[in-house]
Amino acid sequence: MRFRASEIASLVDGAVIGEDVSVDGATQDSRTLLAGQLFVAIVAVRDGHDFVHAAVAAGAPAYLSERGAWPTIEATAILVDSTRDALAALGRSARRRVDGAVIGVTGSVGKTSTKDLIASALTASHRVFASEKSFNNELGVPLTLVNAPDDVEAVVVEMGARGLGHIARLCAIAQPTIGVVTAVGDAHVEQFGSIDAVAQGKGELIESLPDSGVAVLSAADPRVLAMARRTRARSITFGEGGDVVACAVVMHDDLTSTFTAKTPWGTTTVVLGARGVHNVDNALAALAVAGVCGVLPDVAAVGLRSPRWSPWRMELHRTREGARVINDSYNANPTSMAAALRALAALPARRRLAVLGVMAELGDARDAQHRAVRELAETLGIAELAVAAPAYGGAGVGSVDEALERIGDLDADDAVLVKGSRVAGLDVLAARLLER
Repeated sequence: MRFRASEIASLVDGAVIGEDVSVDGATQDSRTLLAGQLFVAIVAVRDGHDFVHAAVAAGAPAYLSERGAWPTIEATAILVDSTRDALAALGRSARRRVDGAVIGVTGSVGKTSTKDLIASALTASHRVFASEKSFNNELGVPLTLVNAPDDVEAVVVEMGARGLGHIARLCAIAQPTIGVVTAVGDAHVEQFGSIDAVAQGKGELIESLPDSGVAVLSAADPRVLAMARRTRARSITFGEGGDVVACAVVMHDDLTSTFTAKTPWGTTTVVLGARGVHNVDNALAALAVAGVCGVLPDVAAVGLRSPRWSPWRMELHRTREGARVINDSYNANPTSMAAALRALAALPARRRLAVLGVMAELGDARDAQHRAVRELAETLGIAELAVAAPAYGGAGVGSVDEALERIGDLDADDAVLVKGSRVAGLDVLAARLLER
C-alpha cells in the first residue's frame, strides 16, 4: 500500500526529517528490499539501523528509525520511539483500508500450506494477497498488511504463537473476519507449557472474530471443534465428519491427489497440486473459506490445481540420476514428520531414506517424540539418518557433509526425504543433493 511519509508520521506519532516522499509497502530486510519500499530498522539480534545505508542504496525513499539510533543519511527519516510499535500501528492503518475479507490462519501444523491453498482457491475470483513464506509474527503480520496492494479484495494472514496472548496481539492488528484453525498439537509445547495451553492460545484467533465473522475449524480435532464455543461467529467445519469433506481420494505417483469435495455450496472434483495426503484436509479448509467468500467450488478448484506454494514444503525434485528428493526442510513437528514419512512411503522406489533433523520446542516430550518418529520410519520400511539430532537414538551423523557421505550415490530407484525444524538447516543438504 502507498503511504506518504507525513501520513506515516501522523499514524505512528513520529517526526519526518527530509522530504515528504511516498513509499509503496515496507520491509525490515535490506537484502530483499524492493525500490520504493519503506525500510523499517528493527532492533533484534542484529540492529536494523546498521543496514539503513544498504536499504537506501537499494532504493528505499524513506526509513523508519528509533530516535536514539537515528543514522543521519541523505534520505527521508521517520523518527519514532519504537520501530516495532510503529510497524504495528502502520499495519493497523493498512488493515483499515481493506474492504474485503481478512482471513487469519493458525494451527500447530499445516498453517503455511493452508494459507497458500486459501490464497490459491481465491485467486480466480479475488485480488488476493497472502503472507510471504511464514511471515506470521509481530513483524510479519503488519508487513503482510502494509505490502498488500491498494486494490486488494482479500488478505490471508498466517498467525504463529509461542505463548498465550501472542495471537490476540496479532489479531488486534489484523482484525480478521474469518479465522481458520488447522489443528492443535505438540508444536511449541515447550513455550506454552501444555497442549491445553496451546489450544487456548490458538483459540484466541476465534475469540477475536466479530459476530458477523466465520470460524473455519477442523472436524478431526476435538480441541479445535471446542473453539466454536468461544465465539458468537458462525462456524463451518472441514475434514471427516465436517461440513466440507473429501471422498474418493486417489493418490498419484508424484504425491498429488484427486478427490471429490462435498461442500454446502456444491460438489466438485479437485485435482490437487499440493503433495501429500495430509494436504487434502488443508485443501478442504481452503474450499470452506472460498465458499464463505462467495466462490463456488468449481471456481476454487481451478486455483488448487497449481497452487502458489511457499518454498521447502513437500517439494518433489529429481537428481541428475533420477532419484526423487522430497524437500520438506522448512519445519517439523511430530504430526508433520509422520505425514512426510507416509508420503515418502507412498513413492514408488527400491530404497527409501529419511534424512531427519531435530524437531524443536517439544519440551519434556522431546525424546519420546523423536523415538516415535524413528519407530514409524522403521514400521514403514524407511531407512533413517539423523543429522545432529541424537534424540532419535541410534547412529546418526553430526553434519551435512557427513550425511552426504553416508547417503552415497543415488539412482533412479531411490527416494529421499529431507525434513527437520528450521534450526536444523537441512535446506542446505537438500540443495546439495540436487547439485551433485
